[in-house]
Amino acid sequence: MDDKEQTVVQSIEYMKQHLQEELTSEQIAANAGYSVYHFTRTFKEVTGVSPRQYLSAIRIQKGKQQLIDSSNYSVLRTVLQVGFKSIGTFSSRFKHNVGLSPKQFSSETKRLAVFMESQTEYSLIDRLLPTKPTVSCHVKVPFSFNGIIFVGLFRRQIPDEAPVTGTAITRSTPFCTFTGLGPGTYYLMAAALPWSVNIKDYFVPDNCLRSKYEQPLVITEDSELEVSLTLRNPQPYDPPILINLPLLLFQKLNKTANGKKI
Repeated sequence: MDDKEQTVVQSIEYMKQHLQEELTSEQIAANAGYSVYHFTRTFKEVTGVSPRQYLSAIRIQKGKQQLIDSSNYSVLRTVLQVGFKSIGTFSSRFKHNVGLSPKQFSSETKRLAVFMESQTEYSLIDRLLPTKPTVSCHVKVPFSFNGIIFVGLFRRQIPDEAPVTGTAITRSTPFCTFTGLGPGTYYLMAAALPWSVNIKDYFVPDNCLRSKYEQPLVITEDSELEVSLTLRNPQPYDPPILINLPLLLFQKLNKTANGKKI
């Protein structure tokens, strides 16, 4: 880990230790011994996102942990513990990032966990002939991995909202093709959820294998891109994975079963 990465990791730990406080960019930068401008530039260079985006993400991730751990559902208690000023702001941000309201998330996690555990070897590969533009992706998976690999194209460099398009694959079929994309810039990411007896491994996947294509993908009408991703262990500066992967899989399988276009 180089000096920049070490500085960013220390700053992330500082954020986590002060989540209940109203942290400012100036405070976080001062703690690192940087000017706000230099710190923001360094932080974004290492993580891909700004310190404010990252702080918001770890607050939502902490909120998910609190809701899973708590036997008595309480949005107010969760809001106070993760540093949001109001229930409305927290609930709105949570639903945007996770796809469910805090109350829905609290009540649906067990059902979605059972759904995850019911999945076996399968692939959501589109069997139709691809139409331009296309992005074909091969994922290099450790031989020891056993679970589901989620691959998606995102508008932002942090997986804090549903992908523009995505799919799920396994180690036995580690490839996918995204087709019919609109022109624009996308970020290709993957996360691998192993089978687990711990619900949090599905909904707060901080320890899962992951990958991100090193460059943004610029898609035009005639693009036919072929790329590869190599799953790796998480780094301490990786942005949290906020999206609800079991929910996205459930929704996608339902669309397939109902004969809708994916």
